[in-house]
Amino acid sequence: MANQTAQLAQLLAGEGAEVAMVRSHRPPPAWLAALRGVRGVAAAAAFLPALWRGLAAADLVHLVTNSWWAFHLYATPTVRLARARGIPVVLNYRGGEAEPFLHAHRRWALPTLRAADRIVVPSRFLADLFAGHDLATTVVPNIVDLARFTPGEQVAEPVILVARNLEPLYGIDTAIRAVALLHRRKIAARLIVAGAGPERARLQGLAAAEGIAAFVRFTGRVDNRAMAALYAQARIALNPSRADNLPISILEAWAAGVPVVSTRVGGVPYLVDDGETGLLCPVDEPEAMAEVVACLHRDPDLYDHLRAAGLRAARGFAWPAVKSRLLAVYDALWRG
Repeated sequence: MANQTAQLAQLLAGEGAEVAMVRSHRPPPAWLAALRGVRGVAAAAAFLPALWRGLAAADLVHLVTNSWWAFHLYATPTVRLARARGIPVVLNYRGGEAEPFLHAHRRWALPTLRAADRIVVPSRFLADLFAGHDLATTVVPNIVDLARFTPGEQVAEPVILVARNLEPLYGIDTAIRAVALLHRRKIAARLIVAGAGPERARLQGLAAAEGIAAFVRFTGRVDNRAMAALYAQARIALNPSRADNLPISILEAWAAGVPVVSTRVGGVPYLVDDGETGLLCPVDEPEAMAEVVACLHRDPDLYDHLRAAGLRAARGFAWPAVKSRLLAVYDALWRG
Protein backbone atom coordinates (compact mmCIF):
# COMPACT_ATOMS: atom_id res chain seq x y z
CA MET A 1 0.00 0.00 0.00
CA ALA A 2 2.90 2.37 0.75
CA ASN A 3 4.33 1.80 -2.73
CA GLN A 4 0.97 2.49 -4.35
CA THR A 5 0.55 5.69 -2.33
CA ALA A 6 4.01 6.96 -3.25
CA GLN A 7 3.37 6.12 -6.90
CA LEU A 8 0.05 7.95 -6.87
CA ALA A 9 1.67 11.04 -5.34
CA GLN A 10 4.28 11.04 -8.09
CA LEU A 11 1.69 10.62 -10.84
CA LEU A 12 -0.48 13.44 -9.48
CA ALA A 13 2.57 15.70 -9.25
CA GLY A 14 3.22 14.88 -12.90
CA GLU A 15 -0.29 16.18 -13.68
CA GLY A 16 0.61 19.51 -12.09
CA ALA A 17 -0.78 18.98 -8.59
CA GLU A 18 1.16 20.07 -5.52
CA VAL A 19 1.28 16.92 -3.38
CA ALA A 20 2.42 16.60 0.23
CA MET A 21 2.58 13.09 1.71
CA VAL A 22 1.98 12.49 5.41
CA ARG A 23 3.12 8.98 6.22
CA SER A 24 1.06 7.13 8.79
CA HIS A 25 3.77 4.76 9.94
CA ARG A 26 7.47 5.28 10.51
CA PRO A 27 9.76 2.64 12.01
CA PRO A 28 9.80 3.01 15.80
CA PRO A 29 12.94 2.93 17.94
CA ALA A 30 14.23 -0.60 18.54
CA TRP A 31 13.28 -0.57 22.21
CA LEU A 32 9.69 0.37 21.30
CA ALA A 33 9.24 -2.05 18.42
CA ALA A 34 8.91 -5.02 20.80
CA LEU A 35 6.01 -3.40 22.71
CA ARG A 36 3.20 -4.11 20.28
CA GLY A 37 0.35 -2.26 21.95
CA VAL A 38 2.45 0.73 22.90
CA ARG A 39 4.10 0.79 19.48
CA GLY A 40 0.87 1.59 17.62
CA VAL A 41 -0.15 4.34 20.02
CA ALA A 42 3.30 5.90 19.84
CA ALA A 43 3.25 5.81 16.03
CA ALA A 44 -0.17 7.47 15.97
CA ALA A 45 1.00 10.14 18.41
CA ALA A 46 3.88 10.97 16.06
CA PHE A 47 1.53 11.01 13.08
CA LEU A 48 -0.95 13.57 14.42
CA PRO A 49 1.35 16.64 14.50
CA ALA A 50 2.55 15.86 10.96
CA LEU A 51 -1.05 15.51 9.84
CA TRP A 52 -2.02 18.84 11.39
CA ARG A 53 0.85 20.60 9.64
CA GLY A 54 -0.06 18.97 6.33
CA LEU A 55 -3.69 20.02 6.58
CA ALA A 56 -2.72 23.67 6.88
CA ALA A 57 -1.93 23.89 3.16
CA ALA A 58 -4.34 21.28 1.81
CA ASP A 59 -7.24 21.85 -0.58
CA LEU A 60 -8.15 18.15 -0.58
CA VAL A 61 -7.14 15.07 1.40
CA HIS A 62 -6.67 11.72 -0.36
CA LEU A 63 -6.54 9.24 2.50
CA VAL A 64 -5.25 5.75 1.70
CA THR A 65 -6.22 3.28 4.41
CA ASN A 66 -6.90 -0.37 5.22
CA SER A 67 -8.44 -2.27 8.13
CA TRP A 68 -8.32 -2.86 11.86
CA TRP A 69 -6.42 -0.62 14.26
CA ALA A 70 -4.57 1.20 11.48
CA PHE A 71 -7.96 2.48 10.37
CA HIS A 72 -8.87 3.75 13.82
CA LEU A 73 -5.44 5.19 14.65
CA TYR A 74 -4.88 6.99 11.35
CA ALA A 75 -7.99 7.17 9.16
CA THR A 76 -10.41 8.31 11.86
CA PRO A 77 -8.36 11.31 13.09
CA THR A 78 -7.53 12.27 9.51
CA VAL A 79 -11.19 12.40 8.49
CA ARG A 80 -12.26 14.22 11.65
CA LEU A 81 -9.50 16.84 11.56
CA ALA A 82 -9.92 17.49 7.85
CA ARG A 83 -13.66 17.93 8.21
CA ALA A 84 -13.12 20.27 11.16
CA ARG A 85 -10.97 22.44 8.90
CA GLY A 86 -13.46 22.29 6.03
CA ILE A 87 -11.21 20.23 3.75
CA PRO A 88 -12.89 17.59 1.57
CA VAL A 89 -11.72 14.00 2.12
CA VAL A 90 -11.46 11.16 -0.38
CA LEU A 91 -11.19 7.99 1.69
CA ASN A 92 -9.40 5.40 -0.45
CA TYR A 93 -10.02 2.04 1.24
CA ARG A 94 -7.76 -0.83 0.11
CA GLY A 95 -8.01 -3.45 2.85
CA GLY A 96 -8.28 -7.09 1.88
CA GLU A 97 -10.06 -7.95 5.13
CA ALA A 98 -12.92 -5.51 4.70
CA GLU A 99 -15.68 -8.03 5.38
CA PRO A 100 -14.53 -9.20 8.84
CA PHE A 101 -13.39 -5.68 9.71
CA LEU A 102 -16.72 -4.05 8.93
CA HIS A 103 -18.55 -6.84 10.73
CA ALA A 104 -16.45 -6.73 13.90
CA HIS A 105 -15.82 -2.95 14.01
CA ARG A 106 -19.01 -1.70 12.41
CA ARG A 107 -19.89 0.51 15.36
CA TRP A 108 -16.63 2.48 15.13
CA ALA A 109 -15.73 2.23 11.43
CA LEU A 110 -19.01 3.22 9.79
CA PRO A 111 -19.19 6.74 11.29
CA THR A 112 -15.72 7.51 9.91
CA LEU A 113 -16.57 6.09 6.49
CA ARG A 114 -19.81 8.08 6.35
CA ALA A 115 -18.00 11.26 7.37
CA ALA A 116 -15.74 11.11 4.30
CA ASP A 117 -16.89 13.15 1.31
CA ARG A 118 -16.18 10.28 -1.10
CA ILE A 119 -15.18 6.65 -0.64
CA VAL A 120 -12.95 5.23 -3.36
CA VAL A 121 -12.24 1.50 -3.61
CA PRO A 122 -10.06 -0.34 -6.14
CA SER A 123 -12.43 -3.16 -7.05
CA ARG A 124 -16.04 -4.09 -7.72
CA PHE A 125 -15.63 -6.66 -4.95
CA LEU A 126 -15.21 -3.92 -2.34
CA ALA A 127 -17.88 -1.75 -3.95
CA ASP A 128 -20.39 -4.59 -3.58
CA LEU A 129 -19.30 -5.28 -0.02
CA PHE A 130 -19.58 -1.61 1.00
CA ALA A 131 -23.00 -1.37 -0.65
CA GLY A 132 -24.13 -4.05 1.79
CA HIS A 133 -23.42 -1.52 4.54
CA ASP A 134 -25.26 1.28 2.70
CA LEU A 135 -21.99 2.96 1.70
CA ALA A 136 -21.73 4.46 -1.77
CA THR A 137 -18.34 4.09 -3.43
CA THR A 138 -16.51 4.90 -6.64
CA VAL A 139 -14.24 2.25 -8.17
CA VAL A 140 -10.78 3.55 -9.07
CA PRO A 141 -8.43 0.62 -9.71
CA ASN A 142 -4.91 0.19 -8.43
CA ILE A 143 -2.22 1.38 -10.82
CA VAL A 144 0.63 -0.58 -12.36
CA ASP A 145 3.71 1.11 -13.78
CA LEU A 146 4.07 -0.25 -17.32
CA ALA A 147 7.39 1.54 -17.74
CA ARG A 148 8.85 -0.34 -14.78
CA PHE A 149 7.23 -3.74 -15.30
CA THR A 150 7.82 -4.93 -18.84
CA PRO A 151 7.83 -8.42 -20.37
CA GLY A 152 11.16 -10.12 -20.90
CA GLU A 153 12.13 -13.51 -22.21
CA GLN A 154 10.19 -16.44 -20.83
CA VAL A 155 11.87 -18.34 -18.01
CA ALA A 156 12.01 -22.06 -18.73
CA GLU A 157 12.92 -23.28 -15.24
CA PRO A 158 10.11 -23.71 -12.65
CA VAL A 159 10.88 -20.57 -10.64
CA ILE A 160 7.89 -19.36 -8.60
CA LEU A 161 7.65 -15.85 -7.17
CA VAL A 162 5.50 -14.88 -4.19
CA ALA A 163 5.50 -11.10 -3.66
CA ARG A 164 3.63 -10.70 -0.37
CA ASN A 165 4.55 -9.81 3.19
CA LEU A 166 5.42 -12.64 5.56
CA GLU A 167 2.19 -12.62 7.55
CA PRO A 168 -0.36 -15.40 8.19
CA LEU A 169 -2.92 -13.61 6.01
CA TYR A 170 -0.88 -14.21 2.87
CA GLY A 171 -0.66 -18.00 3.08
CA ILE A 172 3.01 -18.38 2.25
CA ASP A 173 3.08 -21.59 4.29
CA THR A 174 0.67 -23.07 1.72
CA ALA A 175 3.01 -22.02 -1.08
CA ILE A 176 5.96 -23.74 0.62
CA ARG A 177 3.97 -26.95 1.07
CA ALA A 178 2.89 -26.79 -2.58
CA VAL A 179 6.50 -26.45 -3.71
CA ALA A 180 7.43 -29.46 -1.58
CA LEU A 181 4.70 -31.44 -3.35
CA LEU A 182 6.07 -30.33 -6.72
CA HIS A 183 9.46 -31.78 -5.73
CA ARG A 184 7.78 -35.09 -4.95
CA ARG A 185 6.41 -34.97 -8.50
CA LYS A 186 9.97 -34.54 -9.80
CA ILE A 187 9.48 -30.84 -10.60
CA ALA A 188 12.52 -29.11 -9.05
CA ALA A 189 10.72 -25.83 -8.41
CA ARG A 190 12.45 -22.92 -6.76
CA LEU A 191 10.49 -20.43 -4.68
CA ILE A 192 11.38 -16.75 -4.26
CA VAL A 193 9.54 -15.03 -1.42
CA ALA A 194 9.82 -11.26 -1.80
CA GLY A 195 8.67 -9.56 1.38
CA ALA A 196 9.32 -9.07 5.07
CA GLY A 197 7.32 -9.81 8.18
CA PRO A 198 7.02 -11.62 11.50
CA GLU A 199 6.52 -15.07 9.93
CA ARG A 200 10.01 -15.36 8.44
CA ALA A 201 11.55 -17.66 11.05
CA ARG A 202 8.52 -19.96 11.08
CA LEU A 203 8.41 -20.14 7.29
CA GLN A 204 12.13 -20.87 7.07
CA GLY A 205 11.60 -23.66 9.59
CA LEU A 206 8.72 -25.04 7.52
CA ALA A 207 10.86 -25.06 4.36
CA ALA A 208 13.54 -26.99 6.25
CA ALA A 209 11.00 -29.45 7.65
CA GLU A 210 9.64 -30.06 4.14
CA GLY A 211 13.17 -30.72 2.88
CA ILE A 212 13.26 -27.82 0.42
CA ALA A 213 15.21 -25.15 2.32
CA ALA A 214 17.83 -25.05 -0.44
CA PHE A 215 15.09 -24.26 -2.97
CA VAL A 216 13.43 -21.38 -1.09
CA ARG A 217 14.92 -17.88 -1.06
CA PHE A 218 13.64 -15.19 1.29
CA THR A 219 14.71 -11.81 -0.08
CA GLY A 220 13.48 -9.64 2.76
CA ARG A 221 11.83 -6.32 1.99
CA VAL A 222 12.24 -5.30 -1.65
CA ASP A 223 11.82 -1.76 -2.92
CA ASN A 224 9.28 -1.56 -5.71
CA ARG A 225 11.98 -0.33 -8.10
CA ALA A 226 13.82 -3.63 -7.60
CA MET A 227 10.77 -5.88 -8.02
CA ALA A 228 10.95 -5.90 -11.81
CA ALA A 229 14.22 -7.82 -11.65
CA LEU A 230 12.56 -10.53 -9.56
CA TYR A 231 9.66 -10.93 -12.00
CA ALA A 232 12.26 -11.32 -14.76
CA GLN A 233 13.62 -14.37 -12.90
CA ALA A 234 10.21 -16.03 -12.46
CA ARG A 235 8.22 -18.42 -14.62
CA ILE A 236 5.07 -18.24 -12.48
CA ALA A 237 3.73 -15.65 -10.02
CA LEU A 238 1.88 -17.22 -7.11
CA ASN A 239 -0.57 -15.42 -4.83
CA PRO A 240 -1.48 -17.81 -1.97
CA SER A 241 -3.53 -15.33 0.11
CA ARG A 242 -6.22 -16.29 2.60
CA ALA A 243 -7.98 -12.94 2.08
CA ASP A 244 -7.41 -10.33 -0.60
CA ASN A 245 -8.80 -7.44 -2.56
CA LEU A 246 -7.01 -6.36 -5.74
CA PRO A 247 -3.36 -7.40 -5.30
CA ILE A 248 -0.89 -5.11 -7.02
CA SER A 249 1.43 -8.13 -7.29
CA ILE A 250 -0.98 -9.68 -9.82
CA LEU A 251 -0.98 -6.49 -11.90
CA GLU A 252 2.82 -6.36 -11.81
CA ALA A 253 3.08 -10.01 -12.85
CA TRP A 254 0.71 -9.42 -15.77
CA ALA A 255 2.71 -6.40 -16.92
CA ALA A 256 5.96 -8.38 -16.62
CA GLY A 257 4.56 -11.21 -18.74
CA VAL A 258 4.54 -13.72 -15.87
CA PRO A 259 1.42 -15.94 -15.68
CA VAL A 260 -0.47 -15.88 -12.40
CA VAL A 261 -1.77 -18.61 -10.10
CA SER A 262 -3.84 -17.35 -7.16
CA THR A 263 -6.17 -18.56 -4.48
CA ARG A 264 -9.85 -17.91 -5.16
CA VAL A 265 -10.46 -15.41 -2.35
CA GLY A 266 -12.05 -12.00 -1.86
CA GLY A 267 -11.69 -9.74 -4.86
CA VAL A 268 -9.33 -12.01 -6.81
CA PRO A 269 -12.12 -13.73 -8.85
CA TYR A 270 -13.36 -10.24 -9.79
CA LEU A 271 -9.88 -9.50 -11.15
CA VAL A 272 -8.61 -12.80 -12.56
CA ASP A 273 -10.67 -14.59 -15.21
CA ASP A 274 -9.91 -18.22 -14.37
CA GLY A 275 -8.35 -19.93 -17.37
CA GLU A 276 -8.05 -16.66 -19.28
CA THR A 277 -5.89 -14.17 -17.35
CA GLY A 278 -4.74 -16.59 -14.65
CA LEU A 279 -5.51 -19.81 -12.85
CA LEU A 280 -7.37 -19.99 -9.53
CA CYS A 281 -7.19 -22.64 -6.81
CA PRO A 282 -8.83 -23.17 -3.41
CA VAL A 283 -7.39 -21.46 -0.36
CA ASP A 284 -5.22 -23.45 2.07
CA GLU A 285 -5.02 -26.50 -0.22
CA PRO A 286 -1.37 -27.11 -1.17
CA GLU A 287 -2.26 -30.23 -3.19
CA ALA A 288 -4.62 -28.25 -5.44
CA MET A 289 -2.13 -25.39 -5.68
CA ALA A 290 0.67 -27.76 -6.70
CA GLU A 291 -1.59 -29.36 -9.32
CA VAL A 292 -2.44 -26.02 -10.91
CA VAL A 293 1.19 -24.85 -10.91
CA ALA A 294 2.35 -28.16 -12.42
CA CYS A 295 -0.31 -27.93 -15.12
CA LEU A 296 0.73 -24.41 -16.05
CA HIS A 297 4.43 -25.24 -16.06
CA ARG A 298 3.98 -28.27 -18.31
CA ASP A 299 1.47 -26.82 -20.80
CA PRO A 300 3.23 -24.38 -23.16
CA ASP A 301 0.04 -23.44 -25.00
CA LEU A 302 -1.75 -22.55 -21.77
CA TYR A 303 1.33 -20.69 -20.57
CA ASP A 304 1.53 -18.57 -23.73
CA HIS A 305 -2.21 -17.88 -23.62
CA LEU A 306 -2.15 -16.65 -20.01
CA ARG A 307 0.97 -14.58 -20.65
CA ALA A 308 -0.60 -12.78 -23.62
CA ALA A 309 -3.94 -12.25 -21.84
CA GLY A 310 -2.18 -10.89 -18.75
CA LEU A 311 -0.25 -8.37 -20.82
CA ARG A 312 -3.51 -7.14 -22.34
CA ALA A 313 -5.22 -6.97 -18.95
CA ALA A 314 -2.39 -4.95 -17.40
CA ARG A 315 -3.00 -2.07 -19.80
CA GLY A 316 -6.35 -1.43 -18.12
CA PHE A 317 -4.54 -0.59 -14.88
CA ALA A 318 -2.00 1.85 -16.27
CA TRP A 319 -2.22 5.52 -15.28
CA PRO A 320 -3.72 6.69 -18.62
CA ALA A 321 -6.60 4.23 -18.11
CA VAL A 322 -7.17 5.14 -14.45
CA LYS A 323 -6.42 8.87 -14.34
CA SER A 324 -9.76 10.19 -15.59
CA ARG A 325 -11.69 8.16 -13.02
CA LEU A 326 -9.72 9.58 -10.10
CA LEU A 327 -9.64 13.15 -11.37
CA ALA A 328 -13.42 13.03 -11.85
CA VAL A 329 -13.76 12.29 -8.11
CA TYR A 330 -11.61 15.29 -7.25
CA ASP A 331 -13.45 17.57 -9.70
CA ALA A 332 -16.83 16.61 -8.27
CA LEU A 333 -15.70 17.64 -4.78
CA TRP A 334 -14.19 20.92 -5.86
CA ARG A 335 -17.23 21.84 -7.91
CA GLY A 336 -19.58 20.79 -5.12
